[in-house]
Amino acid sequence: MDRMQETTERLKRAQQEHLLVGADTLGAQALTRFLNQINSLPLEELADMLAQTSSQKSRDLSVLTPPNVIRYDTASAVDFRAAGEEMIRRGQVAAFTVAGGQGTRLGWRGPKGTYPATVVTGKPLFRVFAEQILATERRYSVRIPWFIMTSPQNDADTQAFFADNNYFGRQKHEHVFIPQGVVPCTDADGKILMSAAGEVATNPDGHGGAIRALHSSGALKEMSTRGITQLSYFQIDNPLVRAIDPIFLGAHVGAPGSSGEMSSKCVPKRNAAEKVGVLCNIPTDAGSRTTVIEYSDLPSAMAHQRDAAGELAFGAANIAVHVLSVEFAMRLATSGETQLPWHRAHKKVPCFDAATGAHTNPDKPNAYKFECFIFDALPLARSSITLQTSRMEEFAPIKNAEGEDSPASSHRIQSDRNGAWLESVSVIIPRRTDGSVDAKIEIGPLAALEANDLRNRTTIKSIRRGEEFVM
Repeated sequence: MDRMQETTERLKRAQQEHLLVGADTLGAQALTRFLNQINSLPLEELADMLAQTSSQKSRDLSVLTPPNVIRYDTASAVDFRAAGEEMIRRGQVAAFTVAGGQGTRLGWRGPKGTYPATVVTGKPLFRVFAEQILATERRYSVRIPWFIMTSPQNDADTQAFFADNNYFGRQKHEHVFIPQGVVPCTDADGKILMSAAGEVATNPDGHGGAIRALHSSGALKEMSTRGITQLSYFQIDNPLVRAIDPIFLGAHVGAPGSSGEMSSKCVPKRNAAEKVGVLCNIPTDAGSRTTVIEYSDLPSAMAHQRDAAGELAFGAANIAVHVLSVEFAMRLATSGETQLPWHRAHKKVPCFDAATGAHTNPDKPNAYKFECFIFDALPLARSSITLQTSRMEEFAPIKNAEGEDSPASSHRIQSDRNGAWLESVSVIIPRRTDGSVDAKIEIGPLAALEANDLRNRTTIKSIRRGEEFVM
């Protein structure tokens, strides 16, 4: 059976044979690219994706309860740190970063991980995390592999950026780049759309596609072969993430109530209206499970509900930082019973009609995009814990060009954190009337991974108002 016949048979089984209309007008190279694209798509899953997303029912959110949160400064933190450090020393931990986005919303041309994120020197996000991992390797005399999920759009540029920067001082072979998968866009009848002659309209399969990508690339198998048991998951846009956190790792495997499959970090919401998903518990036939409710789905009354201490009852903001066991990730990838659910969104998608040759740029939603979310794995874990940390210490995302979660707001939080670290070793820091640090302070991971690392390393006595200071 030749390639065209094989592709035709697949499309017929998926009831998508309309994609080949006009294919006979394509040149040899264009036709080869087109067939390659079609055969890379999960056509056999499309019917399930359509059925699942068209029949999704709204959940009864009245049964939700606040999550069981462990504070970062818990008395057990010493024991958690010791357990986490032992796993790191034994080479059982890898880092995994979701970095498929572009810097378009920030006015930046190139992968988002290349965006200059730090306060004074403008280190790119990739360098910030590379230095964190390198500092951790030096501290524990170990090699830590770094798995990075790119996208078809930025994979080549991302790999070139690492090569041009000599992998930021780390071993080249400890970096594994995994392009994210894509899924086709469909119309209201479930028919796959074309974006141009010889090109299917597609979109990335969501950060939940990370599990699929790790499996299909062979990365999970490689981890098992190397004795890696835990995966530290984080997204590229938050320069304050602790890429490898021994306390979090230790809590994940040792805290009461944790099955050691998947754990999460949270920070307290700024206020009830903050647009961030929240972690909470939901009853299931198998008992209470952790889940994430998107801010747009949480009823206003629940968003504003207060507990006995006056805190937001549903105030555990999800910051997309997790630890997953490799065994759990493998189960998610290979077991039909624990696959992540698909979600769909009605969007405007430019499309092409091969029968008429007409291009359409819609002014209202005309298509469905499909994706899955990593946090949907949480209720599939038998028992999950949530570790609450400080927003100032670990959450300064760069998502928007201006306002909240912008470079400016991230820089302020970074300076506030670094100023607090220096104050902990008796350096005098200038502050504004609102308590924020009145200076630009940058402390690189190779200088300190946490405040205690500054003891006996700092000789300065004070920082001047408005000063730019770098360690």
